[in-house]
Amino acid sequence: MTCPFNHSADLNPAVLPLDWLLGTWQSDEPGEGSFPSITPFRYTETLHFSHVGQPVINFMFNAFHAESKKPLHRECGFIRIQPGTNRVAFIIAQNSGLVEIEEGELTGQQLTLHSTALARTSFAKQPYVQQISRHIQLKPDGRLEQTICMALEGQPLTQHLHITYRRTD
Repeated sequence: MTCPFNHSADLNPAVLPLDWLLGTWQSDEPGEGSFPSITPFRYTETLHFSHVGQPVINFMFNAFHAESKKPLHRECGFIRIQPGTNRVAFIIAQNSGLVEIEEGELTGQQLTLHSTALARTSFAKQPYVQQISRHIQLKPDGRLEQTICMALEGQPLTQHLHITYRRTD
């Protein structure tokens, strides 16, 4: 699959601190997913970060079951930086019917984010997600690492996903 965004536009200076994310990343080994209410699972994932010259980074995340290769989860959206700060926001739509805003800080090549707003379709599956936190960092070996924690109704914030990626372009 090719990324649908034009890479020929100049990177907007507003998102220059995020240039280390740009490109396609593929999990270098299956990631681990777990939560107290589900059976642990392994998954693979491809991340696409791109731009079209606007002051945002576009992204699309596609996850698949590691053994069956069945599609699991998709997220797409935008990353913005508050001008003159290290404040970052992810605006995310998920194929599960969840829409979220995560805000946090960019420190070097590390993002730490927490949900500030969640909305869902009226027929979303319960129990409802109550909170999400995300940590993304570029490791010294050039791999990208992502950890996601989640809280559901009646379940505190708990690590849900952990995976590492290698750049493929």
